[in-house]
Amino acid sequence: MMNPRAHLAVDGYVDAIPTPGTSWGTACFDLIHSPADADRIAPDTPDVVYVCTTGDPRIADVFLRDIQPGDLLRVTGTIVQPDTPGASAQISVDALEVLHAAPGPVVYDLVIERWGNYATVFDADRDTVPVFTVDGKWVGEAANHDSISDLIDAFENGGAP
Repeated sequence: MMNPRAHLAVDGYVDAIPTPGTSWGTACFDLIHSPADADRIAPDTPDVVYVCTTGDPRIADVFLRDIQPGDLLRVTGTIVQPDTPGASAQISVDALEVLHAAPGPVVYDLVIERWGNYATVFDADRDTVPVFTVDGKWVGEAANHDSISDLIDAFENGGAP
């Protein structure tokens, strides 16, 4: 039996995009841990879901910016068993290692095109074209492909097209 509190490392997959915590510099997510030796356990043994949080702003920043569903992580921290039977154990994460990053999502019918220091997103379902700087600053929305350069020129000159 595990102590009510223990410091350990757990490997598992992120099931959903991590979310900001209840205060600045915190983040939360669920970690899905599969049994280590699936051949030696009952086939209906469930995965374990750990509710993970971190109060370390550096780790929270990585969770919120870089971690995606499907990433295989090793989190190290203090695990607390719940008082309620059947509830998920909680891990207060103080170290993080990405063991394997999930492949990026495949986006269909979207094309990202670079125009020097600018990027555009062409969507087959829309006539307008969003335009950003390559570092993510919003420039505006061009009415169509032909008006992109006018929008960029206006942005560079500090005005609207």
